[in-house]
Amino acid sequence: MATYAFSDVHGHRAPLERLLERVAPSDDDTIFMLGDMVDRGPDPVGVMRLCRSLKGAQVLMGNHEDLMMSYVTSGGSAVAQLNWEINGSHTTLAGLEALGEPDRLDLLDWVFNLPLCGVCELEGRLFVLVHAGIRPLAPATVVPASLTPETLARLLDDQDAEDLMWIREEFWSRPTGLVDEQGRGAVVIAGHTPAVYLTRMADHLEREPVDADGLCRQVRAGGQPQTGGVWDRWDIDAGAAGGAGFGQVSLLRLDDGAEFYERIAEGE
Repeated sequence: MATYAFSDVHGHRAPLERLLERVAPSDDDTIFMLGDMVDRGPDPVGVMRLCRSLKGAQVLMGNHEDLMMSYVTSGGSAVAQLNWEINGSHTTLAGLEALGEPDRLDLLDWVFNLPLCGVCELEGRLFVLVHAGIRPLAPATVVPASLTPETLARLLDDQDAEDLMWIREEFWSRPTGLVDEQGRGAVVIAGHTPAVYLTRMADHLEREPVDADGLCRQVRAGGQPQTGGVWDRWDIDAGAAGGAGFGQVSLLRLDDGAEFYERIAEGE
């Protein structure tokens, strides 16, 4: 059994389907989808349906799902509509309106109940999985070496929901406080911020967040003495929101750190 994570597909169903067919996770594997299934790309509804259908999937709420649900639960208020529109709502709204009412309500009810974060443990290493990140903990808030999945889940319960879905600079610019100087503790896997943007906000990056072809790719941050050299944050947003020529749809296998990518063609 393996554990995978992906994020920020933003309506690009076709490359996601190709990627999943190529990697072929088994029904016994665990898959975390970290949110932002919707907006910008051509088929957000198709992405939502695909993610919902994945065996062993734990789908999380992203800020774009939050914008969508704010619009829906407000009854379509002008403010909520504007906030969603400036974030690329058009393809999502068109796809939802094309559904019959029972299917639309069923899909929206599923999204409304998505959790904000998840926790897993692999080979003695704990992982936090969340859309945007966490607000770093104050020194001495926690002893990373003593963390368990249960205590980590309780810490996440104390985080602000807005941070979990929207945080950027405050998360990427300094260690989380979940990894100690001996490298013990929990690594945070997040999306939300296309990795190429981390060059101007992260404290220390493992590598350039673009590949040899100039496309956005995953990158790890941290790796400092405060974390025992462990990269305590991993950005898996490979820029699919930017579409063809900018980003890719990507998948991370947490067990061994293997990364898988699928390019986005024009119009898909």
